Order: sequence, then C-alpha cells, then structure tokens
Amino acid sequence: MSNLLETTPFFQGGAVNARLIQFLREELSIPETAIAIALRHQESASNVLPMILWQYGLITLEDLDRIFDWMETA
Repeated sequence: MSNLLETTPFFQGGAVNARLIQFLREELSIPETAIAIALRHQESASNVLPMILWQYGLITLEDLDRIFDWMETA
C-alpha cells in the first residue's frame, strides 16, 4: 500500500481487509485518495468501506454491486 493509505489510522490497526483494498484499486480503479477518505470515515468494520465510498459519491451503484459480489466470494 502507498503512504496515503498507510497513514490512515484505521489501516495501521490492521482492521482493513487488504484484499478488499487491492480489489478496489486493481479491479475498480478506485483512486487511492477516495479509499483514504472512506477509511477515515468508517467506524470499525471493513465491510462498511464500500458503503462509505458510495455514500460520498466515490463509486457508482454498479461498482457497489460488484464489490458486494466480490465480498460474497472472497
């Protein structure tokens, strides 16, 4: 992960699923800045990260569906 994500306190705690972050970056091309924003605003579980990205308009509803499909099989 890059410095921007590594400086996010929630990421440093290891609670974020690194595979989800990798999927967001590689498969959906979600910008690192968007992921960092969502990480700063999520509460305690990495499974809310996709909802935060969508809530802030950082991903589309189609992207959200793809993420949830991926999460079901991961």
